[in-house]
Amino acid sequence: MLAKFILKRIIILIPVLFGISIILFIINRILPGDPVLAMMPMGVRAELFDDVYRSIYLRLGMDRPIWEQYFRWMYSFFIHGDFGFSTMYSRPVTEVIGTPLRNTIILNVTVNIIYLLIALPIGIRMAVKRGSLFDNGWQVFSLATFAMPAFFLAITLIFIFSITLGWFPVGGMPNPVFLQGANLLWGWVRHLALPVTTLVIISLASAIRFIRNAMIDALSQDYIRTARSKGLSEKVVIYSHAFRNALIPISTIIVFTLFALIGGAAVTEQVFAYNGMGRLLIRAVEGRDRMIIISVAMLFSIVNVFAALVADIIYGLVDPRVKLK
Repeated sequence: MLAKFILKRIIILIPVLFGISIILFIINRILPGDPVLAMMPMGVRAELFDDVYRSIYLRLGMDRPIWEQYFRWMYSFFIHGDFGFSTMYSRPVTEVIGTPLRNTIILNVTVNIIYLLIALPIGIRMAVKRGSLFDNGWQVFSLATFAMPAFFLAITLIFIFSITLGWFPVGGMPNPVFLQGANLLWGWVRHLALPVTTLVIISLASAIRFIRNAMIDALSQDYIRTARSKGLSEKVVIYSHAFRNALIPISTIIVFTLFALIGGAAVTEQVFAYNGMGRLLIRAVEGRDRMIIISVAMLFSIVNVFAALVADIIYGLVDPRVKLK
């Protein structure tokens, strides 16, 4: 039954990806700049310019009808895993995105582990201690950080912990050429500390309020009063009854938060000069590298569509009223 449900959801999501790919392809084609000129080698003699230009033009398949160009790109992207050629780096896009994707996954996994370990207990306690100093204090914190731009928080952390105290590097990445073993691991910890702190704080702002509201709604239900009237301990009532039902709305925001950072936190990565997917996309836009732009955007779209699928599956599993048909 679960397999049929997943297959049904995948079939529904295929047209979504198809529509996104068409939009991205059209946007990529109307972007200003000439991709052929971007791939022209330096120092081409004037008498050879037209021949070289036409050779690259034909190699890119730009002489073909627009619909054929689209299907050739789709075939290469999804069947062969060929994302095209980067004009900015003069290498295949798959080689260019390898390291940034790995770095973004490292950042993403670290942020999400810390974020969940903090957000869940705080959100639950805020609901249980509704109206207390603990609840009001974290609500003020969430309002302040929710309104705070990521770049401002990042610069503030750099000023305090890097420039003033000198505890962490201002930015950049650990160098595996000079660092090995435990030193390389410690290098990663020091370079990740401030970007992770920035993203965790920004993520907590909305998450703890969402979890709090979901728990308050669950704790106000009749089955909670029934459970308490049966003499069950408060811990059992909160975690076995209220939290289980609050997971229905909470699971959605958790899943999308887990997958969102895979696309890279562009602003944070740019401020800390962290070599991730978000920073790569910014540089590609600045350099008008069309293939990196469309490939990264398509990867982001696939990740978000997959997140929607996972959210649907988890929603069906945690809510017994949803039948996986």
